[in-house]
Amino acid sequence: MTKIVNHWIGGKTVEGASGTFGPVTDPATGAVTTKVAFASVEEVDAAVAAAKDAFTTWGQSSLAQRTTILFRFRALLDAHRDEIAELITAEHGKVHSDALGEVARGLEIVDLACGINVQLKGELSTQVASRVDVAAIRQPLGVVAGITPFNFPAMVPMWMFPLAIACGNTFVLKPSEKDPSASMRIAELLAEAGLPDGVFNVVHGDKVAVDRLLEHPDVKAVSFVGSTPIARYIHTTASANGKRVQALGGAKNHMLVLPDADLDAAADAAVSAAYGSAGERCMAISAVVAVGATGDTLVEKIRERAEKIKIGPGNDPASEMGPLITKVHRDKVASYVENAAAEGCEVVLDGTGYTVEGFEDGHWIGISLLDKVPTSAKAYQDEIFGPVLCVLRVDTYEEGVALINDSPFGNGTAIFTRDGGAARRFQLEIEAGMVGVNVPIPVPVGYHSFGGWKDSLFGDHHIYGNDGTHFYTRGKVVTTRWPDPADAPAGVDLGFPRNH
Repeated sequence: MTKIVNHWIGGKTVEGASGTFGPVTDPATGAVTTKVAFASVEEVDAAVAAAKDAFTTWGQSSLAQRTTILFRFRALLDAHRDEIAELITAEHGKVHSDALGEVARGLEIVDLACGINVQLKGELSTQVASRVDVAAIRQPLGVVAGITPFNFPAMVPMWMFPLAIACGNTFVLKPSEKDPSASMRIAELLAEAGLPDGVFNVVHGDKVAVDRLLEHPDVKAVSFVGSTPIARYIHTTASANGKRVQALGGAKNHMLVLPDADLDAAADAAVSAAYGSAGERCMAISAVVAVGATGDTLVEKIRERAEKIKIGPGNDPASEMGPLITKVHRDKVASYVENAAAEGCEVVLDGTGYTVEGFEDGHWIGISLLDKVPTSAKAYQDEIFGPVLCVLRVDTYEEGVALINDSPFGNGTAIFTRDGGAARRFQLEIEAGMVGVNVPIPVPVGYHSFGGWKDSLFGDHHIYGNDGTHFYTRGKVVTTRWPDPADAPAGVDLGFPRNH
């Protein structure tokens, strides 16, 4: 019998009532294993109503109550990390070790939320005028929503809801319909930790559910991670409806390799960052920019390493890379490689014909490596979101920086060099939100914020870290004057006379 994933509203599972379902496949076999209920407008409204009702008490709860629950949730999440990783592998396809890493990075934000009392302690200035004090405090917004992508079904929601609920908000999550089970298990763990009903809700669905969240008058803020076109739509639509928005878009992350770099380390980094999780990461390195005479040697080193990657089902401990999420996505990724030669690329490795014995119906694609890629090629211009690495050649550092800065994306970038002066110039001159120096995927730790520039971010706030706390709260300044007790009428006073 096919498993059915329903909604989580008001602290319990609620069966989908719309009659519309979406398929969830096992990417390694291509078989439909699950049906996920798609929410109607009325079902989204029910989730928002539950969150709004819960906010009346949760928004007034003590920091001690919130953090106590979050500490219990963290312990449960840690105890069940293997189980959640297995759900991710079953529906996304990534290998188990990568899925475990995703849960671990999500736990970092739970850790941050457990210490939210430090983030929310406010400011106080005394005696700004005679007997006048000024205090700055931060208060929750109310009901907030998160719309998350398929590539990190546990981590990206945890970039959002732990901070949101720690700040006193209530949350409605619309996860990807392609791999919905992890979010439901997280909802169950939150309930087990003692989170009051309605503080965290999950509705599944498509554009109907998304649009209702964007327009619902009781949703005060929307967080999104996904492709640039959808991020732009989310930002425009939610902003037009008066909501606070953080919308993180797509990427084309470049790695600049200077002639003095350790080319073995650079090749290791490029292969890991380009092909990890089958390239389905917004922080994947998808373009290596080789400066000067480094290109030929670097490409050969990348090829040698890439050819050794073991591709297979994510639940096979021998597998280093799994399949892509859907057949449609697999075919789209393959099209970039199939058209690459005609666009002027040199195809060093072509993974489009790859399959796995015994799993022939899975969404398989092998490693692809394109060299001497012109900037006019679609394989360079688009975010492919698959295991395809483009290598571009430039003569100088300055030419490489100009090439990277010409990209409409500005999510993350990296430089590989032994020259501290060049690295310092790069981190100041490059137009991207996250920069790695000899680090290929510079995803910040939980207490620093994550976010890009240009078409990789819409809105003023990055996600998690200090920006996350500020996004999920609004500031209030209180100016106070109290009369001095000495100015009060004397009345009856049997005490010793005071000197003034």
